[in-house]
Amino acid sequence: MNEIKHIAIKDLTAAPDNPFKVQMGTEMEQLIESIAENGVITPIIARESKNGKYEIISGHRRKFACEYLGLNTVPVLLRELNRNEAAITLVDSNLQREHLLPSEKAFAYKLKMDALSVQGKRTDLTCGQVGHKSRDMLSEAESGRQIQRYIRLTYLIPELLQKVDEGRIALTPAVELSYLTEQEQQTLLSEMEYADATPSLSQAIRLHRFCQEGRLNRDVIYAVMSEEKANQKDKLKIPAERVRKFFPKDYTAAQMEEEIVKMCESRYRRRQRDRDSR
Repeated sequence: MNEIKHIAIKDLTAAPDNPFKVQMGTEMEQLIESIAENGVITPIIARESKNGKYEIISGHRRKFACEYLGLNTVPVLLRELNRNEAAITLVDSNLQREHLLPSEKAFAYKLKMDALSVQGKRTDLTCGQVGHKSRDMLSEAESGRQIQRYIRLTYLIPELLQKVDEGRIALTPAVELSYLTEQEQQTLLSEMEYADATPSLSQAIRLHRFCQEGRLNRDVIYAVMSEEKANQKDKLKIPAERVRKFFPKDYTAAQMEEEIVKMCESRYRRRQRDRDSR
């Protein structure tokens, strides 16, 4: 069965393992505007579910946009797919999107890898060298090594994974942290909040190593996270307009900064002399 029907939106249900988020944003606003002007050009893909419902395979965002516009029915392409075939189609139809969060990629790759494994197809994700066949099965855009790294993110606790999505923790350090136990990650999260800092790659590697050696505890995590990183040192910023009146008009920002430092040094030396003369 591969036919297009107009189906009531209320009868469409989300795929239970859909790793892709549906939320309002610039892309969604553009999709809503497009559907408002042109209708649903690409039908939603779904399969028959229980109780007369239909499980969406591709088109969760289109359903959201149609609901937002108050539409009652949408064109749906019904396909006969089993659970694993539906999971693979779900991932393939979304991986080509331009903006995906690391967590979306992580759970999407894992979902597809698990589905391929059940089907008995090679995934070869246990080593860095992935054959062309298996790589193509997962993604044309990512290398096998990169796919492995994304899948490792699924081992992070939600709070740390959110920091990866927010760009506060980079992918490579996040992969290292994914090898910590859940309790160790919870402790790390607590120390991150206390230190108001996130682990650098060097720190993440050491935390991973301490974990492997069975030496990772709260004191070790605290010691690592308490280190001052160059990019986290306090910086003093003074808007140029606040001090420009004290300098010649042709002075650059660098020249003003140099003069300010000299004045501070001069004042400091005077204070030292006054102190020594007492």
